[in-house]
Amino acid sequence: MDRHEFLTALHRVVRPRTYLEIGVNDGTSLALSRVPTVAIDPAFKVTKEISTDVHLVRATSDEFFARREPLARLPRPTVDLSFIDGMHLSEYALRDFMNIERYTEPGSVIMLDDMLPRNVEEAARNRQTRFWTGDVYKLLEALRRYRPDLISLEVNTRGSGTGLVLLPDASSTVLSEHYDDLVAEMVTPDPQDVPAEVLGRTRAVDPEQIIDSPVWLELARLRRRRRPAPREEFEQVYAGAGWALAHSV
Repeated sequence: MDRHEFLTALHRVVRPRTYLEIGVNDGTSLALSRVPTVAIDPAFKVTKEISTDVHLVRATSDEFFARREPLARLPRPTVDLSFIDGMHLSEYALRDFMNIERYTEPGSVIMLDDMLPRNVEEAARNRQTRFWTGDVYKLLEALRRYRPDLISLEVNTRGSGTGLVLLPDASSTVLSEHYDDLVAEMVTPDPQDVPAEVLGRTRAVDPEQIIDSPVWLELARLRRRRRPAPREEFEQVYAGAGWALAHSV
């Protein structure tokens, strides 16, 4: 399963009411959405047919989220499913995550691209190869250390791998409070010291296992409630699937 097949499956099982994408390129991933969508890219060249109501923004993600009400075009001010595939540098991926998390609920799902570089050259901050992940893989490790309240999964999709972050907390200020420290830790000169477990994908979860989980039916049930379900109930759903500790493996 590659990243687009995984994202297609997530759209099916998550059943999002809203979708947000950072990094549009030619629109291949954007074309998968069937719900109200916001898509951001400073240089998109969409060549795919889009089959949903989309607010397509030609701007950097930092510029977009600096707006007073960036999600005003969506029918609700939160995002159920997001895909981050923007600038391939760790500090940019960190800011993208921070910005998106402000508009989530506990049941929201955030997918990240290029989390499993296949070699050190591919992970360079200064691009050296045709296929380039940059050092965005560092984001998941930073989340594991600074945000153990999240479930941060590496996913063994074909190519450069993906990541999944569950149980976001829109009220959290931990990352913003430690932003300078995080950037100082993540931004290092090439060559990058890519952990063996990243290169070897020893912590990566099979994407089929994620998609086939009963978690998604339970999340849909919680979303159908008239009153928002408390965060603790979402935690229990993920714990029942054995995912609650996966971020610390």
